[in-house]
Amino acid sequence: MNLQDTATSKLGNVLQRIADSASQCGRQAEKITLIAVAKGQSCQTMRALAEAGQKHFGENYLQEGLAHQSALDDLPLCWHFIGPLQSNKTREVAEHFAWVHSLDRLKIARRLDSQRPQSLPPLDVCLQVNISGEQSKSGVNPEELPALAAEITRLPRLRLRGLMAIPAPASSEDAQRAPCRQLREALESLNAAGHKLDVLSMGMSGDLEAAIAEGGTHVRVGTALFGPRR
Repeated sequence: MNLQDTATSKLGNVLQRIADSASQCGRQAEKITLIAVAKGQSCQTMRALAEAGQKHFGENYLQEGLAHQSALDDLPLCWHFIGPLQSNKTREVAEHFAWVHSLDRLKIARRLDSQRPQSLPPLDVCLQVNISGEQSKSGVNPEELPALAAEITRLPRLRLRGLMAIPAPASSEDAQRAPCRQLREALESLNAAGHKLDVLSMGMSGDLEAAIAEGGTHVRVGTALFGPRR
């Protein structure tokens, strides 16, 4: 198969997985957003996927993301920043992305808020939660969520939409669902306290079914769309 046919086939397979998973738990597949994780991919591969119908792309690395945006600026795409965010990168993220999924510090939130151009709508953000308690993972501890969420809702150029997590890999569906359930319960707790959050960014190539079963609204998929990472 050529590049375009491969992209179309892989996208169709992932969308079918999403549809099947949604159907099994009584959800609507069209309310689940697929984010294509573009880490390490060529602009040609991404263009093929976009021309197959994919609209949302996630970037882990700022400079790579900006290069992808420049090469694909003729297409109506939505760009999500999903990687660790450092202070020296906030301005360009605030200027060039529609979403940030990896917010876990008030300092970074304040910088994004002050640097978001007035010509753009507020930046949609998710708080990254270290749901598995891994030392190597970024993210706020669950018990710190209420205070951080309260502070971020006061920032006018940010719009707090929900929570994100990267759970530790697990082989069984029950083990995959457990941290996703914890994230959903954390969001429900915040909403019970007065927030109006509607996004659970969780689920990747290996566990998107478990994430959807627990209420995931945005699944971040790389390998199943692009093949093994280089």
